[in-house]
Amino acid sequence: MKDYEKELEASFRKISEGDVISGTVIDVNEEEVTLDLKYYTQGIIKASDMSNDPGFSVLEDVRIGDVIEASVVKMDDGQGNILLSKKEANEVLAWDVLDRYLEEKTELTVKVSEVVKAGAVTYVEGIRGFIPASHLDLSYVEDLAPYQGKELTVRVITVDREKGKLVLSARDILREKAKAEHDHKVAMIVPGTILEGTVESLQPYGAFVDLKDGLSGLVHISQISQKRIKKPSEVLTVGDKVKVKVLNTNDGKISLSIKAAGEDQEAGEVEKIDTASYSSKESIGTSLGDLFAKLNIK
Repeated sequence: MKDYEKELEASFRKISEGDVISGTVIDVNEEEVTLDLKYYTQGIIKASDMSNDPGFSVLEDVRIGDVIEASVVKMDDGQGNILLSKKEANEVLAWDVLDRYLEEKTELTVKVSEVVKAGAVTYVEGIRGFIPASHLDLSYVEDLAPYQGKELTVRVITVDREKGKLVLSARDILREKAKAEHDHKVAMIVPGTILEGTVESLQPYGAFVDLKDGLSGLVHISQISQKRIKKPSEVLTVGDKVKVKVLNTNDGKISLSIKAAGEDQEAGEVEKIDTASYSSKESIGTSLGDLFAKLNIK
């Protein structure tokens, strides 16, 4: 009965050269891939017509049971099978997939197949993609050699099917992860905490203080000294060690006060806190109770 249903389905199906059809892999060897097309005959894709990716291996990358979309090249390959090309189908279908990756900001794992003067080459959906040296890491990569064969998590940033242009970025994802980690550290610092830091820069509006562990905060000019000053350099020098009080931690930024820390010191309330205790070693789901326990607040 099942065989009859299969034949009946096949009898209503029409396949022509140029069509993009799908089939299930039923056999794989070094020379070709055989597909069940639910038709009178099988489909054959030569290994050389599977992918443009030089790192592609038909024996390693294709498994029995895989569903493959391919273009019809010939209705008869000389042995009664339909000759197909996955490469040609990619030219039709892959760009639609890449457009979706771009729109949805999909994260993809790719392997660098070649490094060139200005960046690295990889393949996505069988299409050659380029990762500029400025997008391989958080900063521009001068030495590209270590990236040969390296796996990267990237995102599509440019798709131009008319020019055959596909550009990818690992930097954008790394920036987002770095920001999330930084914001997590900041969020773990409780306002009112006294910290020690080093003045790293002076600006007309205040001083930036390095709190270690990748964190820094701003002491507004009004929070530097008990007396009124016209510019931070009147009382501070880059490299000075200072005690600061955390005023707030809004939007991933830390607002500090040297003046308030001095007032607390006079009141005998100073407690040393190591900012490393606020690092990302803690899970983002750390409870508020756990944070207060770590701060040893009485």
